Amino acid sequence: MKAGTAMIQFDSMEKISIWVSLGIAIVIVVAVIVFAGLHPSKQTRTVRDVNALLVIFPYKYQGTWVFDDQAVSLFREPFIAGIDTMIDKAVADIPNAEGGFRAIFSASPFPGADLKLEWRRGESGGNWYYGDRFKMEGWLCPALLKYFPTAPREIYVKVEPKS
Repeated sequence: MKAGTAMIQFDSMEKISIWVSLGIAIVIVVAVIVFAGLHPSKQTRTVRDVNALLVIFPYKYQGTWVFDDQAVSLFREPFIAGIDTMIDKAVADIPNAEGGFRAIFSASPFPGADLKLEWRRGESGGNWYYGDRFKMEGWLCPALLKYFPTAPREIYVKVEPKS
C-alpha cells in the first residue's frame, strides 16, 4: 500500500468517525427532548385541575374543626383563626354537624352556595378571607393550595348535612 492511499483511508475513517459522533450526539439530543416532553419536571397538580366543585367533610376533633382528604394527603387538617368561628355559624342549623358535614366549595359561583369568602391578603403562607355573611375574617392555611394553584380571589361554599 502506498503512503498516499493510506492517508486517504485515514481521512475517510476520520470523516466517518466525525459523522458517527455527530449522529450519536443528535440522537441523544432528540431523546432528551422527547423524554423531557413525556416526563415533565415535577409540577404541583391540584384537585382543582380535575374538578370545578370540590368537596370535603369537616368534623370536630378534640374541639377543633378538621378535615381529612386522602386525595391530597391531608389528615386532621385544622381550621383556625376565624374560619373555625365561621364554620360554627354556618353549620348552626345542621343537626350533629360536629360529627361531620359536607362542604362544597369552588372559586366560581354555583347554585346553592350560601357563603362567599373574599381574599384580603396573604400571611404566613396562608390567606385571609372576609365573609360578608358573618362580617368577619378568617385565615386559610397553605393547604388551600392543594385545591387551587393560587389563592382564589373568591371562594364560594355550601354547607349541608353529610347524608
